[in-house]
Amino acid sequence: MTAYKRNLRRDLLKTIGTGALAASVAGCVSMPSSGASFKRPHSRKPMYAPRINHENVIREVVGHRPYRPAGFVVRSEKLGEKVVVHNYGHGGSGITLCWGSSALAVRETLGMEHREVAVIGAGVMGLTSARLLQDAGWKVTIYTRDMPRHTTSNVAGGEWGPASAHDPDLSSDAFKSQLRFAGRISHHAHTNLGGANYGIRWMELYRPTNNSGRDEFSGIFADLYPYEDILGPGEHPFSTDYCRIAMTMMIEPGTFLRRVTKDFYHAGGKIVVRSFVDKEELLALNEPVLFNCTGMGARQLFGDEEMIPAKGQLIFFPPDPDIDYLTIGGGASNLYMFSRSDVLLLGGTFKPGDWSTQPEPDETARIIREHQRIFSGLPS
Repeated sequence: MTAYKRNLRRDLLKTIGTGALAASVAGCVSMPSSGASFKRPHSRKPMYAPRINHENVIREVVGHRPYRPAGFVVRSEKLGEKVVVHNYGHGGSGITLCWGSSALAVRETLGMEHREVAVIGAGVMGLTSARLLQDAGWKVTIYTRDMPRHTTSNVAGGEWGPASAHDPDLSSDAFKSQLRFAGRISHHAHTNLGGANYGIRWMELYRPTNNSGRDEFSGIFADLYPYEDILGPGEHPFSTDYCRIAMTMMIEPGTFLRRVTKDFYHAGGKIVVRSFVDKEELLALNEPVLFNCTGMGARQLFGDEEMIPAKGQLIFFPPDPDIDYLTIGGGASNLYMFSRSDVLLLGGTFKPGDWSTQPEPDETARIIREHQRIFSGLPS
């Protein structure tokens, strides 16, 4: 028996063992015996379980979502001779909201006579703000500590969804209105850019849940998830009572950031690698208008104490072309599986106020174990 077949047999036995455990935990919940008996609503392809085990992990990454429980900030203020436009604090929804939030920020410049602007930060908010400013006729220079490929935006999951943009119990009605506007504008912009060039494609999204009611996940954006439906016990291959199904956009961060950066250069933009210690250094720049797109940096540079990190831990596996769907939920914490062209990734942590930067082995083990359970009802 070849090493490949031995590993395949071992992984299959692991999956069978995990499936037996899941079946005992699920109690009387009935599931289709295999993916072949589950008719997918938007695909003719069979549905397989992703190949998930510790031996196939290629990378573990920690990212700090720039989180404000009251919601992200878009506003302008006058500081001396400068006008500063703030656009930061989007939690886990930066890629989701980037075009809409940046459109709100650029709207703050209406009526200004100046046409030179410094954008601080080269993450997804900085890049989309810069591109929209260029489209409005501004000469734009981006000042950044890190190039786009080294920003937090580049370790995002990439599914279009308003995850952790705010705490609904703490955010105001005014913010919720702002969120609705930003989300819808951004969704429209992403659909206009769909395709391989920007790394955007539509995929099936499965959300295993024990709740039959509508949840906060889609909430005010429910109508932006086409073909949404809910399956009951025995109608889906997961160990939960119900499963919500819809179509959503997968935005691959690496491809998206590279293309928007290329567009920025093509339109005459300039990127300067530079760090800023305090607000005074920013105000010393020559440009009369500054866009603060620094994410977590807004805490140090502008004293926003509400700005906190929300630690997330991602586990990367080699890409799996047989896995052409996404999952969110199905267990404790913020579980998700995203299948992209570059990697297959698992997530499952959201830890507000945690500044640590190292992956936690216990979290890795938990995320892998819970996803093995989630997919135990599917053939591998």
